[in-house]
Amino acid sequence: MDPRRSGQDVIRCELCKENVGEMYCDFCHIRLCIPCIGSHIANGYDNHKVVPFQKRKSTLVYTRCTIHENKRNKFKCVECNVCLCSLCVSSNSHKGHDLVHLSQVNLTTKQSVRKDERELKNIISPTYDAIVSELESKVAGLDNAYDEVIFSIIQHGEKLHKEVDNVIGNMKNELNEMKNSHLDILKKKLDGVVQQRNSIQQGMRYLWEIEQSNEIMEIMEYKSRIEEFRQLPPKVQITLPTFNAKSINTEDMRNIFGFLTRFSSALDEQGYTLKRKQPEIKEFLNEEELVTTFITELEGLNSIAVVENENIWINRKASDMNCFDSEGRLTKTIHSSTGEIPNDITVTEDGDILYTDWKSSSINVVKNGTANIEEKITLHGWIPVNLCVTFFNDLLVSMYKEDGSESKVVRYTDFVEKQTIQYGDNGQQLLSANNFIKYLAENRNRDICVADNGANAVVVVAQSGRLRFQYKGQPQISPNQQQFHPFGIATDSQSHILTSDSDNHCIHIIDADGNFLRHLNSFSDPWGICVDENDILYVAELITGNVKKIKYLK
Repeated sequence: MDPRRSGQDVIRCELCKENVGEMYCDFCHIRLCIPCIGSHIANGYDNHKVVPFQKRKSTLVYTRCTIHENKRNKFKCVECNVCLCSLCVSSNSHKGHDLVHLSQVNLTTKQSVRKDERELKNIISPTYDAIVSELESKVAGLDNAYDEVIFSIIQHGEKLHKEVDNVIGNMKNELNEMKNSHLDILKKKLDGVVQQRNSIQQGMRYLWEIEQSNEIMEIMEYKSRIEEFRQLPPKVQITLPTFNAKSINTEDMRNIFGFLTRFSSALDEQGYTLKRKQPEIKEFLNEEELVTTFITELEGLNSIAVVENENIWINRKASDMNCFDSEGRLTKTIHSSTGEIPNDITVTEDGDILYTDWKSSSINVVKNGTANIEEKITLHGWIPVNLCVTFFNDLLVSMYKEDGSESKVVRYTDFVEKQTIQYGDNGQQLLSANNFIKYLAENRNRDICVADNGANAVVVVAQSGRLRFQYKGQPQISPNQQQFHPFGIATDSQSHILTSDSDNHCIHIIDADGNFLRHLNSFSDPWGICVDENDILYVAELITGNVKKIKYLK
């Protein structure tokens, strides 16, 4: 059969139209077969970049320098906001100016695009969906609400018989006018919100195009509209009219019969709040599946954090913090500024690394793409232990007093202390008073979950700091079972709480109310754990130095 006439055909070369297009020119954006590559690049090798088809658009397309025609602009002058080639950089025109390679601009912009895309997809767009649904519900229920008022008028009018027929008719007309005005307000508001939601959806498609693009000028022209989209519309506040009946008096029927209150319409600027997208419901697999295991060849693994399912940061009982790619290859190593062992690490939404340093009593940040360490928070009289970043980018830090007499959790917003969680309603400390580890995680319901190793319990408090429950493991069922000592802790999209029980070589999973659900048992000395956005569990094994990826939800 002629493949060109078959129902399904392979991707063919755009030059010869015959052979399979296994290759792709990233500059010209055409598919090529291997025999046609030579003729395609014959007009100049530098004008083309041929890569395997699967890696298409992986090469940045740099614009040509307007001054030096044979050079391409690969740098940006931050001060002048212009693109430069290597010869322009070496000239005196930009001497002393800050320069950045355009590949770094591409990386930074793509990260911003992905961040905006996540916020639009998971927070802003679902919030607009909810607003539209609420307004549509108000429009749909408007007739019933007004019919109830009309019914009360008719009930009262039946008592007055024919004397009030004219009054009833007039009031019904007034209500209909108010209803039309009410309906106009809601429809106008609904139209505006739908229009803004459509703009957001268009923006999401544009973000996708930018993220897929390798045209550097298109990428550089990208301007984030996220601040515009964060501005939610004011909430329509309308008070329905009511009917107030009076005693019957034929001399002044209009006033005696009753009166209608006018509906009120106001815009509440604080009426709506951003809400995260509700996750789809997932069930447990019958048995957990080992996705992969990679050997780090490092000893004493404890903390682990995943960035966009690509970079895996690991902290161990040494002064270095190591980054591995998804294939388990070591890509970067950063040493703490004091040379001491970081107590814990976590990753922000921007890909920055945060770690605690017990020697300097500080929380430090390593900006994404750099090795520069900046001290952000310095404690006095307290030692930071563990930390996590919340879904709304607050920072939670567990810490203990230098003499070990107290422990607490502190919330920071933009590295400014906003909340202290230390005592329960009875005045007792919520956490064990010692220098033991207390890993942290925030749940989808905004609960703060603490693996209090010294208390042999997972302590869960509400966002307000009020104690919700403690989980102290399962009753002993075998003579070899060790006492429950929680180490790492994480949460998933289903609001499950996962905690590692290193002494018993397992992971406990409980629900958001502290009820035990199941164990995961594919580990040896599990310590640090985290769950990525796809609900894949990453486990750092303390002794073996292995990292395991586990699928446990369908």
